[in-house]
Formats: sequence, C-alpha cells, structure tokens
Amino acid sequence: MEKFTTLTGVAAPMPIVNVDTDMIIPKQFLKTIKRTGLGTALFHEMRTHEDGSENTDFVLNQPAYRNAQIIVAGDNFGCGSSREHAPWALLDFGIRCVISTSFADIFYNNCFKNGILPIVVSQEELDKLMDDARRGANATLTVDLEAQEIRGPDGGVVTFDIDPHRKHCLLNGLDDIGLTMEKAPSIATFEDKLGEARPWV
Repeated sequence: MEKFTTLTGVAAPMPIVNVDTDMIIPKQFLKTIKRTGLGTALFHEMRTHEDGSENTDFVLNQPAYRNAQIIVAGDNFGCGSSREHAPWALLDFGIRCVISTSFADIFYNNCFKNGILPIVVSQEELDKLMDDARRGANATLTVDLEAQEIRGPDGGVVTFDIDPHRKHCLLNGLDDIGLTMEKAPSIATFEDKLGEARPWV
C-alpha cells in the first residue's frame, strides 16, 4: 500500500449528502476482484448520460477537477451497502483523501485499508473547505497527516483527529498484510518454538 504523508492537490467540491457506495461504484462493475481499472466507473451514473455520453455538469468531468485528488463531500459519505470496490474505484481514479462531516463505518474502515485518508471535520470547517474547493484548479489543499492539518490556499488551517494506530498504518503504507508482516520475526520465533515443542504438528 502506498504511504500517505503529505498530499497537495486539487479538491473537488461534492456538496451532496448520503453519497452511497452504489453511487460511488454501481453494482454492475462489481464483477472484478482486481483493484485496478475501476476508476473509469467511479460515479458512473452521475458522470455519464444514459446514452453513454459524458455529463459535463458533473464536477469530476469539469476541466478544473479531472485530476482531483481530494473530495470535499456532504454528510454521511459512503453509506449504503458494504463494498470494498468503492475505495478501490476512488483510489484508481486518483482520490487519496475524502473530507466530510461523517462517514459510514464500513466505508470509513475500508478507506484506511486501501491507503485513502477519510477526514471528519465540523460543518463550519467543511463549509470553508467547500468554498476553497469551489475555486477549482487555481486553489489547492494540502493535507498533512503527520501534523494532522489541512491547509487552504489562503493560509487557513483546519486540524483533524485520527486514531494513532490508523495514522501509523497510513504513514508507513501498512495494510492488514503489511501490518502482520511487521511481526514476521516474532511469528518465525513462535513457529520455531512450536516446532520444537510439538514436532508432530
């Protein structure tokens, strides 16, 4: 998993509440178990018309936000059914951070396991960040995980809380497997001792 330390990028404003996982990645794209290739299907039903043409009104189709790495979203982002494909699609598109006032629990946990930083802020802070994001490519946000700060284009700073363990994992690029492999020497020692004590196992 790629480390998350400091991210400076364009933030796309998405002032929609209750963005569910089916909106993020519709069910017809869940046939794959690969983490790549889903970025083109991200927000498919909002990004495209029924005839397959691009919806130019949707924020991620607008020139200023085509390369956005951050989404500033409305309340309860990632609600709905449990599907890890949702963070996979976000990550494959290039999104590394989502900022909202609240997240659905399963989506929130899946983000950390896939290298995406979900940040919870107050409504007042979200309004300010949404205003920053609406400036387009001319204004970027900097998300500093070590300092737990979001820095705006005008020098404003929003601080955020994060679980220390999850922070450690993101800073070091550790998913569940990587976290287990950190304990490889201890695991090997245990297995050696177990083999000596129970050679028949």
